[in-house]
Order: sequence, then structure tokens, then C-alpha cells
Amino acid sequence: MKEAAIEKRLKMKVNEHGGLALKLISPGFAGVPDRLVLFNGSKIAFVELKAPSKKLQALQQKRKKQLEALGFKVFKIDSYEAVDRMLEEMIR
Repeated sequence: MKEAAIEKRLKMKVNEHGGLALKLISPGFAGVPDRLVLFNGSKIAFVELKAPSKKLQALQQKRKKQLEALGFKVFKIDSYEAVDRMLEEMIR
């Protein structure tokens, strides 16, 4: 399974639940997650998409810790099941 297929599934599932999965591009600030996921009720998460079994790079790990320190949820998603787990956590 490729990262693009997982990303497509993420966008579809988030939209089905009434949310937005916005592509996140941050010039001059490398290592930010791929998607900003927004749900009703001010629920916000950052999502880093990876091919199955791929790990976060060192800079991505650093950005994840920075965002979590600010109180945001950050998910590494590398499978359809990980998409479903993220949705369960975000929409409960």
C-alpha cells in the first residue's frame, strides 16, 4: 500500500464525518505534518502520513514534540486501520 492511498482514505473518511483534512505546506519551517485535520467542536489534529512501516524522520519527530507541547494531537498514519483509530479518537 502506498502513502497516496492512505492519504486518499484519510481525506474521504474525514469528509464523511463532516471534517476537513487540509494539506499543510509551511515554507521556511520544514518537518511539519502533511495534513491539518479539523472537526466540529474545535477539534484539531496534525497528521503525518507514511507508507506502511516507515518511521518519522528526526525533524518530523521534533515537530511532533513541539506541536504536542502546545497541546495539539499529532498522529502518524501508515495504514487504513490507523486512519480509523485516529477518527475514533477525534470524534468521540
